[in-house]
This record gives sequence, structure tokens and C-alpha cells, in this order.
Amino acid sequence: MGNQQLSSRARYTRRSSLMANILYGVNGEGAGHSTRAKEVLSHLVSNGHTVHVATFDRGLQNLKPHFDVTEIYGFRIAYVNNRVRYKRTIARNLLSIPKAAKSLSILKNLVEERKIELIITDFESLTCHVGHKKLLPVISIDNQHCLTNLVVSYPRKYRGDAAAAKIVTRMMTPHANAYFVISFFTAPIRKRNTFLFPPLLRQEILEANPTERDHVLVYVTSPAPALAKLLSSVRCRFIAYGFGREGEDKNILYKKPSVEGFFADLTSARAIVANSGFSLVTEALYLGKPYLAVPVRHQFEQIFNAYWLEKSGYGAYWEELNKERVESFLYNLPHYRQALAAYPRQGNAALLGKLDALISQNTKGSVTR
Repeated sequence: MGNQQLSSRARYTRRSSLMANILYGVNGEGAGHSTRAKEVLSHLVSNGHTVHVATFDRGLQNLKPHFDVTEIYGFRIAYVNNRVRYKRTIARNLLSIPKAAKSLSILKNLVEERKIELIITDFESLTCHVGHKKLLPVISIDNQHCLTNLVVSYPRKYRGDAAAAKIVTRMMTPHANAYFVISFFTAPIRKRNTFLFPPLLRQEILEANPTERDHVLVYVTSPAPALAKLLSSVRCRFIAYGFGREGEDKNILYKKPSVEGFFADLTSARAIVANSGFSLVTEALYLGKPYLAVPVRHQFEQIFNAYWLEKSGYGAYWEELNKERVESFLYNLPHYRQALAAYPRQGNAALLGKLDALISQNTKGSVTR
């Protein structure tokens, strides 16, 4: 009994000595970054680390009720009719440069006052920048670096868009000590200090019991009247989110935003027709839902996800949708389900375990730039 008590105390002392003060930057554009960051944050807090979050927009809404959060400026993309508008995006962010400078000052003070030892960033640039200024180790966790740190393919006609996406990715979180790249497919690693993991998934998805009802779930980032008109001509029942309206119109039931409602409709859907943001794609694949990708125009990350989704056999993607292509997707659902049966369903343990190891090394002073 005495030896058991001594062993338990030794383990507790060792674990306590490895606790760290961590600043976690989360990109607030959309819900995906904060959704997966919440899983990592909960893990870190449960392990006794002190974690301070810096985020904006959806990240602020999703994380502030649960963690110590500081609001910062964040880069925002302008969407019009399900399409990225670059001129409007640039103009909007140029006007906000003073806000970014103010946020940098706030973060520098926070790092000093809270004695931050380590930066973790989910595609958030200001915390990464402050980490480098303060000579702190930086760990990046995102799917965007799949494009720059892995050997991947994409259609040649998108070379220009890919080049622009690579530049943005490198600028957002440069020179991290470690890159944790999450992906729903495997590819060779091309950059040092890069580690490839399965997608980070929220516990609700990992614990879900998916069913198959008669509806197809539809989701768009911004209202897409052309898509709504197209789907209304297809003999299928659709439940649609993101169109800025409610109520039933022909074969489409439009719903207002709802976390609980969307989750229920996702887990019980026959299939998905949606923009190809990483989080929704990976949740759908884990649940075994065939996916018809409708990428936001000129957003290469979504085009890239859609391309690899189809390449993997889990669904379909066309640059321009029409009735015949939607019907073809629905006809081929058994084929996609067969491919999805072999989809590797893994939890978050591998990534979280590696993260624990790096934090432990950092606490011992062995993570250096």
C-alpha cells in the first residue's frame, strides 16, 4: 500500500512539473477552426495546463463560454452569392490594419503577464507572430498546410489558385517548430517537423450513431439562390441550411441556424450536398455520408477538398452543377457508401498524444527553434 501511494505521488509530482502556460490562437472564420480547437483545448485543460485563447468572430462565440478568451482582430473573407470576392476582401482588411496592430500589442502584454511558455495556433497569424517575437515555441494545427507540407496533386488548371493559396498559408503561420497537418487522405510528407494525423473531430461526432432517413442535407456558407432553384427541380427531399430563409418550398425544407438541429439532420441524412469546408466534409465522411461538393468559387481550399473527396471515391464534384449531375450523384449513392465503408475512422488520440509529448519536451526545455 505504501509503495502504491509513493508511486501515485511520484506520478502526480512529475505531471505537475510539466504543466504549461499556453496561448492558443484560433482562426474565427467559419466554425470549423473553433470546433476542432475546442477538442484540443478541453484536452489541455483536463491535463492541468493553463490555456489562454485568442480568437474572433465565430471562434469568439463558440469558445468564450468555455475558456479564457481574448478577442483579437482576424482576417475575414468576403462572400457574395457563394463566391469569394477578392477585391472586397482586400479592401475590408486594409481598413482594419490599426485593429490588427492593437491586437498585437494586447497579445504581447498577455504573453508577458501570463508568462506564456508555448504558442499553439489553428491558422491564426497574430499569435504566431507574437510567439516568434517573444522567442517562444510555436505549434501549428490545421488542414491548410496539407497543401504546402505534403506531396499532393490537384488539377493543372488550378495552378494559379493553388499558388495564391500556398502564399497565404505560408504567411499565416510561418516557421512553426512543428506542423500538425490533419487530412482525410494520406500523402507523403515533404517538410521537416511535419506530422500527419486524421481529422480532429468533436466528441458528438465520435459518439454519434448515424441513421439513414429520406432527406439529403444541404448547407451553403452564404445564400445561393441558383442552387436552391436547381435542387427544387430534383425528385428528392432536401433539408437546407444557410439560405437565409425558413419554411417549406416544394421539396426543400429551409431551416434557420441551429447546432442541435443541424447535428440531427446531419447524422440522419441519406447524403450531403454542401460547400466543401474541411470540418463538414470530414464529419460527413466519418458518419459514412456520401458527399456532393459545391465549393465556394475561387476558394482553393474548398476546391482542393472537393477534388480529393471525389478522388477518394467518397462523393462527387463538378465545377458547374445541373439537374442531371445531381441525379447522377443520388443514383450512385450505393457506390459511394461502399467506398466509405473502408474509410479509416480514427479518433483524436494520436494527435493529442503527440501534442502532449511536445508540450512535455518544451517544459523540459528541449523544443527549440
